[in-house]
This record gives sequence, C-alpha cells and structure tokens, in this order.
Amino acid sequence: MLLEINPENPEPRKIKRAVEALEAGEVIAYPTDTVYGLGCDLFNKKAIDRLYQIKGIDKTHMLSFVCQNLGDVARYAVMHDSVYRVLKQYLPGPYCFILEATREVPKIIQTPRKTVGVRIPKHPVALAIAAELGRPIISSTAARHGETPDPDPREVDLAFPGLSLVLDAGAGGTVPTSVVDLSGPKPHVVRVGAGDVSPFE
Repeated sequence: MLLEINPENPEPRKIKRAVEALEAGEVIAYPTDTVYGLGCDLFNKKAIDRLYQIKGIDKTHMLSFVCQNLGDVARYAVMHDSVYRVLKQYLPGPYCFILEATREVPKIIQTPRKTVGVRIPKHPVALAIAAELGRPIISSTAARHGETPDPDPREVDLAFPGLSLVLDAGAGGTVPTSVVDLSGPKPHVVRVGAGDVSPFE
C-alpha cells in the first residue's frame, strides 16, 4: 500500500502509521538519502525472516540498520575514539559503516565476525521513523541482488508484493550507500556508492 508523505516535514500521523506496521512485524519500504530501503523491526525475528524472504536473499547476506543518532549507534556498536571521530564527520550521510557489534545486537543480524552495519541517513522520513520507533530499523536496499534500485516508490511497491506499506516521498536515488568496514586495524572499502570513499582508500 502506497502512502504519500512529505519528504522534508513528514506528517507525524504517517510516521506513526509506519511505526505501527513495524511493531506489528511487517516489512515496509521507506526513503533514505540514497535509495528506497526495505525495513523491519530489529528485535522481531519473524519480521527479519520475512524481509529476507521478500527480498529473495539468503541469511548470509548482511543487513544494516538505520539509527537516529550517534547515541543510538553506541548502544549497538563498539565506539572507539577513532571510530567515533569518523562517524561524527560522515554521518548523517550516504555511508554504511561496519563496526564491532555490542551484546545488544540480536544474533540473527550479526556476521560470524560479530560485526554489524550501521547508518544514519540524511533524510527526515527515515530519521523520524527511527525516533518514533525508539530503536533502529533493519534496512536493506529496495532492489533485487545485483539490480539497480528503482527510484520510483510505485515500482518498489510492485516489485515487492509482501510489503505492508510503502512511504512515497517522491523519486529516490539509484546509487546505494558506500560501505566502509571500520572493524579492523584500518578502514576497508567494501562497496563504492553514493558517498566519497577516497579518504578511506
């Protein structure tokens, strides 16, 4: 179901509607500062399983999560001083950073290396959802593996019939986030995307 939402000043009742869907274990699509994302509740295992199923990917595929601020990130990822400085400089923005996970992170979304991907998108709708939910949103690009994301929320709605709600904030982008692994001794660029990765190479 499509629900139009103001991309700059999202209507609180529409944000509440999205959060109610997440709390009910549903999977939704929502806008970010790069592409449309598929999201569900971090602490609902059935919803995470459903997200994997809807997107057609296996459990080895890493999911990231969207936080509302650095305080939120610090609950779920280990924030050494060097990591904090990088995140403070580049977030909110078009990056997903892979960090060492804390014990707060459900096992289902941790990698075997006990890392987790976190991001803070520079988009009022995504941030409002995370704030209203009070915890991170599990997130994955709204595209089949290997395909370019569609900027049209109506196409996203058609492509993923298992979604309960698609927040339509107008056309999205087609280039996903840049992914940078900060969990090792030095930064490692995993995926070149919308954010400039030259400082990490």
